[in-house]
Order: sequence, then structure tokens, then C-alpha cells
Amino acid sequence: MTDNKKLMVLVKSSSFGEGEPDLGEKLLKSFLQMLLESDAAPGRIVFMNSGIFLTTEGSPVVEIIREFESNGAEILSCKTCLDYFGRHNKLIVGHPTNMKDTVEAMLDYERVISI
Repeated sequence: MTDNKKLMVLVKSSSFGEGEPDLGEKLLKSFLQMLLESDAAPGRIVFMNSGIFLTTEGSPVVEIIREFESNGAEILSCKTCLDYFGRHNKLIVGHPTNMKDTVEAMLDYERVISI
């Protein structure tokens, strides 16, 4: 686990914004890439709801997420969400987490960005 408690990112969806799914996927990929290249790398990224599709088989951004992980970010996916979507056995990056740990982290980190 990283010691960086400055920034946590909460990814609530498999796309960025509402509207066209293809555009949302492109925007999310661009956002993650720009965040990776920034000087403000998060200490933790938590994926919730359909965001868990980004950490499981078929993810269009798995390589970017793996780079965050190799740079020390803790990558976590909601266990309830993984179970709900039947993707628990398809997790390919990071580890499952629960709501209690997510809420505690949100209260512990200096900044939380929710997308």
C-alpha cells in the first residue's frame, strides 16, 4: 500500500460523463492517461458500480491502470459490484474492497476526485 494520502480517485462508471457511450469511453481513457502523466498521481483508485469493468477482463484501459499500480497506486474494485455484475473471477488488476474501507479512505485522504 502506498503512503500517498494526498489524492484518491473514485471511478463510478465505465465512461466519463453522460450521453454517448463511445465518447464517454474515449474521455475516460484520456482523463486517466492525463492523470497518469501529471505530477499529482493518486495513492488510491477505487472503482465502483460499472467502473469495475475497467479493472476486469475486456477493459479498454487496463494498461493505464496497471501503470498506476506499478507507480505505487493502490487499485481497488468494489466487491459488491464485482459480485453483482458476475465479474469477481474476471478481476485482472488490483484487489476487491468493501464500502467500509472506501468510506474510511475518503475521510482519510486530503482530496477525493469522483468521476
